[in-house]
Amino acid sequence: MKKNRIRMEDMPANVLRLSMDANFFFERAVYSLDRNRYDKALKYFRKAVEYEPGNPVNHCNMAGILSEMGDYEASNAVLSAILQDIDPSMTECYFYMANNYANMEQFEAAEEALIMYLQEDAGGQFLAEAEEMMELLQYELGRPAQLKSIKAREGMIEHELAREWLEEGKFAQAVKQLEEIVAKDPDFLAARNNLALGYYYLGLFPQAMEAIEEVLKRDAGNLHGLCNLAIFLQREGNTAALDKLRGLLRIVVPFHQEHLFKLATTMGILGEHATAYVHFRRLLQDHEVNRDPVLYHYAAAAAYNSGRYPAARALWQQLVKLDPGSDIASFYLNRMDDAGRQGEYPSINYHYNLPFEEQLKHPEKWKNGFPPEIRDNPLIRSSFFWALRHGDSRTKLQVIQALGLIADQEVEEALLAFLLVPEEDEYLKDIAVLVLRSLGVKGPVPVRKGGATIMVDPGKIGSGLPVWRSEWQAVVDLAVKRIGKTTDLRLRHNIETLWVDFLTRLYPDIPAMAHIEGWAAALDYLTAKMHRKSLTYEEVAKRYGISPSTASRYARRMSQVCNVQGRDDTFLFVQ
Repeated sequence: MKKNRIRMEDMPANVLRLSMDANFFFERAVYSLDRNRYDKALKYFRKAVEYEPGNPVNHCNMAGILSEMGDYEASNAVLSAILQDIDPSMTECYFYMANNYANMEQFEAAEEALIMYLQEDAGGQFLAEAEEMMELLQYELGRPAQLKSIKAREGMIEHELAREWLEEGKFAQAVKQLEEIVAKDPDFLAARNNLALGYYYLGLFPQAMEAIEEVLKRDAGNLHGLCNLAIFLQREGNTAALDKLRGLLRIVVPFHQEHLFKLATTMGILGEHATAYVHFRRLLQDHEVNRDPVLYHYAAAAAYNSGRYPAARALWQQLVKLDPGSDIASFYLNRMDDAGRQGEYPSINYHYNLPFEEQLKHPEKWKNGFPPEIRDNPLIRSSFFWALRHGDSRTKLQVIQALGLIADQEVEEALLAFLLVPEEDEYLKDIAVLVLRSLGVKGPVPVRKGGATIMVDPGKIGSGLPVWRSEWQAVVDLAVKRIGKTTDLRLRHNIETLWVDFLTRLYPDIPAMAHIEGWAAALDYLTAKMHRKSLTYEEVAKRYGISPSTASRYARRMSQVCNVQGRDDTFLFVQ
């Protein structure tokens, strides 16, 4: 008997058609999973794969079921097929494979898969679990893993290093590193914030403002960005914008420790000492940081600057116990006692160090270079770099000489940049070249002079003479050597300037240089007189191992040629 077949078009309109597609089987699989029917779930996931063989999610679900059922090899075969044939970007498959290998106690294979996950997965969805598994594998294998990088943390290690450089005062190095990080990841806001600070410390104010504006363009409520902007506005003197932002920051109550510390220090810099004190007191209640001597000093400074003198005294007294090897707390306690006797309480700095002027009361101690507490102090370094760009001529001269005592790669880069600033005084550039020479910089360096960039060799004295003979150089080298290492680079510069002046006036009829000690003594004596330094012919003769009459003869000859009579140091250099 022939059965009657019902055609689809003859079905009543109120009968729902059953759509047999991948979604249908996926839903049936999930339904079976909820009831712990793994065999049925696996069957339905396989059907979903048949309907959509190019969908990696279906394959991944099937691999997950196989793993739950204990068939780790089959699961890894599916995961491997996903990576090889369907979607290599599904890097989480490496993490699943590592789990399967670990369950099979194939720890080396698990380590290999886990390393692939950490080095290839940018999202970091299972980053915490992967790091925990890596510790387990290192224990099982008895050795550390050969892990070169973690892609999900790309830039984090570099950023941490740049932060360390900022804290050490190595601003140029930090800025280079942060520029590279931001170029690779424009949305790395912490790096942008620190880049803005790096520019600021180097005195590159327009670049600092541009960097912080980029931060706030991407996240208008970024607290670090707002705090940095407030400091920059204060430096710029933009009172209207600063007052508006200051009012906003007054009512912010951060909960995270890092945000609280940033806001507290910012309010202190802005002169909002009462608000700063409230935030610092909150931090002192945090058991994770309440033994930090720096925090006690900040809180004491905020208390003192806001008129809470008993609270300030108590905090500094506590600091004496926390940091007994430091003189900082004792210094400020004594200063507060002096202020109390005088009835005036001038504001103090928040930085946890003795005031710069206190450290430099005896500059003769630093002839051979600054001690680490000065050389590596980021506040001092940043003030030097800032003054080099924004100070007056006298300040810049002092800074250039001080940088010669710091003498590191950061200083070298700052001075090389200074030589290329068109509007800087050429005399100051000459002094900068002298410092570079003392730092051992060899080979020509570019210097912007007279609207053009010229190449200057720091190892050689610049002059307009068509030749520069080795015996001429020997004279000035001897004079510089005998005066000893001095912080007064003007004296050294004037020795060179006077010598070039003397040779230029006589050229080409320059006398023989058989007696370099006599000429060096003459340079030493005459420049000392121009600097109003007390020096006799007997003293200078003893210094060079010649007779006083010889020193006098050479000095008179040089004085006649260069008309040194009546000249002083203002003739040779700008104050």
